[in-house]
Amino acid sequence: MTTVILLRHGRTTANAAGVLAGWSPGVRLDEKGQEQVAAVGARLAAVPLAAVVSSPLERCRQTAGAVVAGRELELQTDDRLGECRYGDWTGRPIKELLKEPMWKVVQQHPSAAVFPGPEGEPLAHTQARAVAAVREWNATLGPDAVWLACTHGDVIKAVLADAYGMHLDSFQRIVADPASISVVNYTDTRPFVLRVNDTGGDVSGLIPPRKRGRRPRKASSDAVVGGGAGPSGA
Repeated sequence: MTTVILLRHGRTTANAAGVLAGWSPGVRLDEKGQEQVAAVGARLAAVPLAAVVSSPLERCRQTAGAVVAGRELELQTDDRLGECRYGDWTGRPIKELLKEPMWKVVQQHPSAAVFPGPEGEPLAHTQARAVAAVREWNATLGPDAVWLACTHGDVIKAVLADAYGMHLDSFQRIVADPASISVVNYTDTRPFVLRVNDTGGDVSGLIPPRKRGRRPRKASSDAVVGGGAGPSGA
């Protein structure tokens, strides 16, 4: 099975100011965000990664850079992991957007949400492109790979909703805080969501077991009845 670690970027100046950054250029991590990404880079240092792929936006490249540091890996970018294109909402304070009629649609019926303006994007399209990117990278990297995608809160929530088999209209039930990791195993028949909004603690369960001399057994797509004993070695 292929394992993807979904990492949200650290806190930014826009997050701290309550502004919807979207694709605005020049949005960087603030001091708190820099501390967060240094910590998550240290947390994941022991996890062997086949690739680190980032949204092209600066805040994600800064965050992913902390994970790549010290590894023999080149940071790669994929536009499909970029933030939702919020159109005319981009750069506006959240407190103003609360008063917009579209706000209720985004909260209650996000599959119907299309952000205003010529560059506005449907949230359903954001989900479709992000899920396609994850699955394409899974296929490229292979079934034994553990890899990291550094992206944005709404993008992570949309990918997790797909992995859960949830309708996009329920994706607001999921939380993805700055510098949190969420983890999904993709098997032949279904994904397994292992972690959501994880901001601390042991990650040794993400390290693949050592291969013995014999051919490894193919990972099962079956769920363990009763819940099982957890990751081996945990």
